[in-house]
Amino acid sequence: MSNRSLRGMRIGSHSMETEEGVEFAPRLQAHYDCPNGHTIILPFSVEADVPVTWECRCGEEALLRDASKPEPKAGKAPRTHWDMLLERRTVKELEELRDERLDLLRAGKLRRSA
Repeated sequence: MSNRSLRGMRIGSHSMETEEGVEFAPRLQAHYDCPNGHTIILPFSVEADVPVTWECRCGEEALLRDASKPEPKAGKAPRTHWDMLLERRTVKELEELRDERLDLLRAGKLRRSA
């Protein structure tokens, strides 16, 4: 049994394959400059679309070297409660409802809420 033991080997912890005959994909290095003075170097495949901005480790947005800052995307303004209310009722209807509720409150038929 001792003749068959593999001395000096950590079975399973290291790959027995070599990099011989392996051809790696062509790569390029993208350099990003942070406004706080940090430089980020990232490898990308030659075929990949390199993003113009990258988030730096400090949280700022780093810009690809020799690139211009992209235009911010125009997004829809968030809908407020008032906007959604106006989709269901007109201002005149809301004023009528307010007046009805105030009359009920003043007559003592409604309790005040905190």
